[in-house]
Amino acid sequence: MEEPARSSMARSTHLRRPYMKPLSILLEQAPPSRILNLMATCRLETRHRDFLWQQGPQEIRQALLRYAQDAELVHDGARKLLLEELPPEAEEAPAVPENPRHLKKKKAGPALRCIGVRGTSGREYRADAVLVATGGVSYPTTGSRGDGYKLARQAGHTLVEPVPSLVSLVSHDPDCKKMMGLALKNVTLTLFEDGKAIFDEQGEMLFTHFGISGPLTLSASSHLGDMKKHKYHAEIDLKPALSEEQLYDRITRDFALLANHAAQGALVKLLPSSMQPVMVERWGIDPATKANQITREQKRELVQLIKHWRVSIDARGDLAHAVITSGGVSVREVDPKTMQSKKALGLYFAGEVLDVDAYTGGYNLQIAFCTAQAFANNL
Repeated sequence: MEEPARSSMARSTHLRRPYMKPLSILLEQAPPSRILNLMATCRLETRHRDFLWQQGPQEIRQALLRYAQDAELVHDGARKLLLEELPPEAEEAPAVPENPRHLKKKKAGPALRCIGVRGTSGREYRADAVLVATGGVSYPTTGSRGDGYKLARQAGHTLVEPVPSLVSLVSHDPDCKKMMGLALKNVTLTLFEDGKAIFDEQGEMLFTHFGISGPLTLSASSHLGDMKKHKYHAEIDLKPALSEEQLYDRITRDFALLANHAAQGALVKLLPSSMQPVMVERWGIDPATKANQITREQKRELVQLIKHWRVSIDARGDLAHAVITSGGVSVREVDPKTMQSKKALGLYFAGEVLDVDAYTGGYNLQIAFCTAQAFANNL
């Protein structure tokens, strides 16, 4: 889980310094306990609700007790922004006459003001500031179904197409299914786009019935572009600590010790048991061949397979199982200092609804926290 509040939620508020109240939080589908359970667990008590939270980071609990204890939780979806047109700004005469050949383009300011939202119930919630913090479209069980994108479009925002990120990768390679459940540690995964390496990292990964998964795969997935325009494949270095020559010498020693073993048995010290028959099949050698009968050329071929195990990448995993969503509200249309929309005054965005994402490891939570803090600091 990479977003602190991924429900279908729009926050409308009349906040005034120094106190963050009154605050209304609109939640349409997922109960607050489900959202919070995805972050940590403790018991969170507010004036309005009792959240059963599992025991977790004390800092999160304290922050919520401090800032959200007076929040009004409204079980109502935010279906429509309440927008009003702003009068056109009067143009000021320039202090110095402009060169008619090099006129400066004047940036148009916001044409709208957001004054609240209309809920699914039809009730209107008037506010000085509306924060859209609905998350993306991954983890739909928490209520994040893309409602924030619909609200952004109402204000005229440009959306970068949402796609799954930090997600498992689908491969039609039948070898993946043969090795499903096999976890590899201390391997290097390199992702190629049209034959050019775009990601290379060492760590852990997993073969599944549909392709590959695990931490390395999730990170690699964030580098994928348009899969309709580009071809992707991955290469796994199963022995990254050894050069090709060192690996050749290692194989030669192993085969000398296991001279009377068949080809698969000769790989017992090199590879996990579930990978040995798959390697022999891809190697193309007769499984009955004894280790002492394997030629230098065949050992060189084995070196290449171990150092460059190829897996085709045919699709991303689905959004429902993605850790985060890549894409969303274009950051060019949001003030990075305040998170206010450049299209509509009083409208703000925070978290994964924005076209901002990062690797797994808490970085997306940090994005959510920091963008929300930037919004709060401006009130």
